[in-house]
Parts: sequence; C-alpha cells; structure tokens
Amino acid sequence: MAATSATDEPVSGELVSVAHALSLPAESYGNDPDIEMAWAMRAMQHAEVYYKLISSVDPQFLKLTKVDDQIYSEFRKNFEKLKIDVLDPEELKSESAKEKWRPFCLKFNGIVEDFNYGTLLRLDCSQGYTEENTIFAPRIQFFAIEIARNREGYNKAVYISVQDKEGEKEVNNGGEKRADSGEEENTKKRGEKGADTESGEEKEEGINREEKTDKGGEKGEEADKDISKSGEKAM
Repeated sequence: MAATSATDEPVSGELVSVAHALSLPAESYGNDPDIEMAWAMRAMQHAEVYYKLISSVDPQFLKLTKVDDQIYSEFRKNFEKLKIDVLDPEELKSESAKEKWRPFCLKFNGIVEDFNYGTLLRLDCSQGYTEENTIFAPRIQFFAIEIARNREGYNKAVYISVQDKEGEKEVNNGGEKRADSGEEENTKKRGEKGADTESGEEKEEGINREEKTDKGGEKGEEADKDISKSGEKAM
C-alpha cells in the first residue's frame, strides 16, 4: 500500500516545506515539536487507511507494495524467529536491535518509496491503533512486519472481528425490520377484522330488517283476511 506523497497535490509553500521535511530520514532532524506533530498527523492518516483496509479485505490477499515477495523473503531471512503477533518494543528499538535492522532497511533504499518514512506500527496485531498499542517505526519496518502478519495469518483476527460485528448489526437490523413488518401485518389484520365485524353487523341488521318486514307483511295479510271475513258476515 503505497502512501500518496504530500507533494502530489497542490499545496502552499509552507506545506511543501513540511512535506519535504517529512520525506527526510528521522535522523535528519532533532526533537523539533512542530516536525514531530506533522509526522504524527501524517502517520495517523496512513494508519487509519491501513486499518480500514485490513478490516474490509481478507489480509491474506493484500499486496502492500510492488516488492512484497522480496521484503518478506529478506525479513524472514534476517528475522526468522521474530515474534510478530505481539511485538516486543525492545526487538525494534534497543541499540542491538537497531544495529540488526539498519542493514535490512538500507537494502530497500531506492526500491521502496520513502523507505525510512515515520509510520505507526501496532504492537499487538489483534488490536487497533491505540496510544498504548502503537510505536513509531521506519516505513520499511512497517511493511516487513505487516506483510508477514498478513501472509502468516495474524492480521486475520482484525478482519474476522470487524466482519462479525457487521454481521451482528445486520442481524439486529433485520430483526427490527421483521418486528416492524409483523406489527404492520397485525395492524392490517386488526383492520380487516374490524371491517369484517362491521360488515357482519350490517348483514345481520339487514337480515333482521327483512325478517321484520316479512313478518309485518304476513301480519298485514292476516289482518286483511280477517277484515274480509268480517265483511262477509256483515253481508
């Protein structure tokens, strides 16, 4: 994953100066707090992009540079037994460790762009970029360790963790949608029942009215017959 150079975009003269400073090896400046802050900001942006990458794609299939194979081969040849799932800072920062890392890093001068650029490196690869879990490292050191973590399966813990959380969210959202759908269906059924009840009542009232009308008609006919009989008798 090649980081975009700060000078690739139009920037002010001041930012160009900062970008130039950041492209220099760490040994080129002292403990200038402004430069350190600029390094930290740039490194954090790089870290955020990288973490999103290994969270969304199976790290085993990631290619970080054009020379991943060469970096990994040289790294494991020189640091065969280095434990990379949880790094010991002493294996990177002690004087004896620096002596061993220096020739390895210099091999990639001119091969990996900004090989000595300051980059954030996680100590425990199953965790994110927290203050306690992060140290500064040269860019080639970051590539060597992260390429090895990807190829040897250590970074998959991050990918699986994030994908599991995404899956839980989808399940929960699906449950809420089903609950809403069920509620709408129940409401609809209650509405249909109400309509059926009203329709039944109307039918019942209609039947009662017809029965009453028929009975009224029958009584009227009987009354007419009685009147006719009374008339015959009178005659």
